[in-house]
Amino acid sequence: MKHRQLPIGIQNFRTIREEDFYYVDKTPLIRNLVGQGRFYFLSRPRRFGKSLLVDTLKSLFEGSEELFRGLDIHGHWDWSKKSPVVRLSFGGKYNEPGDVDRSVLNQLAIIERNAGLPQAISLDTGPERFQDLLDRLHHATGLQVVVLVDEYDKPILDVLENPDLAKANRDYLRGFYGIIKDSYEHVRFVLVTGVSMFSKVNLFSGLNNLEDISLNPQFATICGYTDNDLDTVFAPELPGLDREEVRRWYNGYHWLGEEKVYNPFDVLLLFRNRKFRPWWFETGSPEFLFRLLMEKEVSPMELENREVNENLVSKFDVGDIGVDSLLFQTGYLTIVEEEQRGSRILYRLDYPNFEVRQSLNQGLLEHVTRRGTEAANQGEELVRLLGENDFEGFGERLRSFLAGIPYPWHASGDLGRYESWYASMLYMSFRTIGVDLRVEDVSSHGRADMVVFRDGQIFVLEFKMTEGERDVEKMLDRAMAQMRERGYGEKYRDRGEPTHLVGLVFGGTERNLLGVRAETP
Repeated sequence: MKHRQLPIGIQNFRTIREEDFYYVDKTPLIRNLVGQGRFYFLSRPRRFGKSLLVDTLKSLFEGSEELFRGLDIHGHWDWSKKSPVVRLSFGGKYNEPGDVDRSVLNQLAIIERNAGLPQAISLDTGPERFQDLLDRLHHATGLQVVVLVDEYDKPILDVLENPDLAKANRDYLRGFYGIIKDSYEHVRFVLVTGVSMFSKVNLFSGLNNLEDISLNPQFATICGYTDNDLDTVFAPELPGLDREEVRRWYNGYHWLGEEKVYNPFDVLLLFRNRKFRPWWFETGSPEFLFRLLMEKEVSPMELENREVNENLVSKFDVGDIGVDSLLFQTGYLTIVEEEQRGSRILYRLDYPNFEVRQSLNQGLLEHVTRRGTEAANQGEELVRLLGENDFEGFGERLRSFLAGIPYPWHASGDLGRYESWYASMLYMSFRTIGVDLRVEDVSSHGRADMVVFRDGQIFVLEFKMTEGERDVEKMLDRAMAQMRERGYGEKYRDRGEPTHLVGLVFGGTERNLLGVRAETP
C-alpha cells in the first residue's frame, strides 16, 4: 500500500478526495443515517471530525458523484437528485452582544448569492432571513432543503463565564433553531453537531423532533478512527511505531458501540511527527474545567471509575453545568461500562487513554499549585525516593512541595482539612509522570487509599489526618495496624515483588505532612 497525504486540519471532503489524502470511509454509516430518519443531533469532543462529516453530507446531497467513486455509498445513491444545502458553521468569536446575529446574516447572504437568489436585505434578523431562505430555495429548485449546522453551541460555550451573554446567545439560538421545525415542509434532512448536549428544553424547545444519536451504538464510530481503520487504511504509516503504545496513548473513546475509537487529530499528528505526545490535549486549555472542579470540590482521584446516572452525562445548560456532563462531553472522560439497575441506566466513566489521564492531571496540578512545570517535576523526585526506599527523604520532599502551594486548592482552604486533598496532590504528581497506581484499591477486608507500582516494587499508602502534633505517632500506629490487619498487601503476594506499607499523617491545622512511617512485611 502506498503512502498518502495526512489530512491534518483538512475538513473539506472535496480536497481530501481530489488531492490523494487518506480517507476513512464513513459512508456506510451515512447511508444508514439518511435512510432511517430526517432530523439528527450529534455531540462529539473537539477535533473529532464533525466538520468533515458535515462537509461529506454537503457533497453527497449536492450530488458530487465523482467524489464518492470507490466508496460504499456510490452504488446506493440517486445521483440524479441534487438537493439545495444550507450549511452553517459557528466557528467564529461571539464575545459581544449581536455577534451571533451578524454571523448568521453574513452566512445566509453568502448562501443566497451562491444560489443565485436575490438577497433579502429587507429582513432584519437572522431567524427571519433563515426562514425566508428555506422557503425560497425550496420553491426555486422544487426540492426540499438540507440543513447542516456545525459547532451549534460555540456561541454559548465561548462565553460561559459571562452568564448574561451566554443566556442571550442561547435564547437567540433557540429561536433560530426553532425556524427549522416551523419550516418542516421545506426541509429534507437536518444534522446539528457540536461538543455539548444542551438541554432540549432550554435550547431545542422549538426543534424537539431532533433525534440525538450521540449515544446510539449504531453510529458510535461515525466520527473517529477504529483499530481496524489504523490497521487497514493507515497501514503504511504503522511501521516503526509500537502498535500497543499507539493504542495505550490514544485509543479508548466509547459511545456505547462495539468498538472504541481514536481521536483523528492525535493519530494524524503521531504519524507525521513519529512521537508520542498529547497532541489533542495541547490544542486547548481546559481552564474552565479546572475552575469548575475546584468550585465543586471534586478530587481528581474521583474521576477514575466514576459511576453516574445516564441523565447526568447530558445535563448541561447555562448556570447548571454538571461536572460529569462537562467531563464526558468534552472528551476528558468516556463511558467504559453501561449497567441496567431496575429502571435506571448507570454509566461508569473513566479516562479514555493515557494521553488524557496524564495531561489532565498535569494541567490541574499546575493550575492548583501555580508553579508550572516545576510542580510536575515533583512527581519524578517523589517516586525516585520511594523506589530507593528512602521514606524519610520522601516525607521531606513531600513536606517541601506542600509548603510551597499558595493555597489549598480553593480560596476558602476547607479542602486542606481533609486527607483526600493531600492524597489528590500526591495522585496528580504521580499521574503526571505516568506512574501506575490504584486508588481506593479493594481487598477482601477493605480499601487501600492508594497503591503505587514502581521499579518492581509495590507501595501501599494509607492517609490519616490529625488536629495536633501530639497525636502523630498514635495516628501512624493506627495506619500501620489497619494495613496489616486488613491485609492490604496480601493481594499482591503472588507477584513476588517487595511490598511496602507506608503510613502518612497530615495536620489539618498545619496543612502539611506531619509524619511518615514504612515497613516491609
